[in-house]
Amino acid sequence: MKKTTIMIWTMVMTFSFFSVLFADDDRAVVEQVIQNAYFNGAFNELDTVSMKKGFHPDFAIFSAKGNELGRYPIAAWIQGIEKKKKDPNFDPAKAAMDCKIVNLDVTGGCASAKVELHKGGKLIYTDYLSLLRFDDGWKIVAKVYHRHQK
Repeated sequence: MKKTTIMIWTMVMTFSFFSVLFADDDRAVVEQVIQNAYFNGAFNELDTVSMKKGFHPDFAIFSAKGNELGRYPIAAWIQGIEKKKKDPNFDPAKAAMDCKIVNLDVTGGCASAKVELHKGGKLIYTDYLSLLRFDDGWKIVAKVYHRHQK
């Protein structure tokens, strides 16, 4: 009986150790996806290649429009960024944001991040990102946001 109890306890502790280890790995990967695809891709470097890697093709920004649900798909967002980059009057330095992850929660194959975007020291947006882990890695699948008053 003692050997069985010790063996079960050892298995539980080993599983717990590796669960925490992999959770930390997932957390780091999710942070990297947010940094590359969202902060750098969508805002600071306007890197649409990184956006395509880190956002799921069915991603959308969701917003309330009266009693309707507004949906802005990733393809339209990327197209808008590409158009903006071609404008000779566009200054990417003026568009840059100070971005930070305020809260990140990872549970198994899903994650939720609260991020803040600041400009000139002022909070402009609080965004909530949802991510899922697919066979080819973590992807941002949805965003809702709040724009702070000027």
